[in-house]
Amino acid sequence: MMNISIERPQPNQAEAIAEICSIGWKQTVEGKLSKEYQSQNVKFWYNQEKILNDIEAGSYTHVAIVHSKVVGVIGGAMTAPEIGEVFVLYVDETYRYKGIGRLLLAALTEQQKEQGAKEQWVSVQEDNQRGIPFYEARGFTFQRKKITKTDTGEEQVSLRYFRVIE
Repeated sequence: MMNISIERPQPNQAEAIAEICSIGWKQTVEGKLSKEYQSQNVKFWYNQEKILNDIEAGSYTHVAIVHSKVVGVIGGAMTAPEIGEVFVLYVDETYRYKGIGRLLLAALTEQQKEQGAKEQWVSVQEDNQRGIPFYEARGFTFQRKKITKTDTGEEQVSLRYFRVIE
């Protein structure tokens, strides 16, 4: 049995968070979006300075630690008085399917409930066979498709999911 602890992220974990998010995000868009766009997106969202700022701002809310190593991360925030959003949830490949994502989501959900959330939303890349079953198993239901044009002229298709939280 692994000893997993869920904690607030610290600035010295920014590099590990950047790596987990970069790899995880690239895996979800593999074969869907160009390498050029993937590279741009990772540079923008998952550079250390931005991650440090996001840790300070509270957008990255929890990390999962196993043997003092960051193996997963979740981020989110309230987007309206009673609405919480999951912005990011990635687990290191080696540690997937061990309950870490579930623990991270539970920690963020608890925090958002304390902040008054009655519902929770998440965007999942279309055809993401890791993310979609994970969220559906936790009571999220598909609401709509959202298509965004990228700087490289591609279409990024994400699916909006929602659940009521008590």
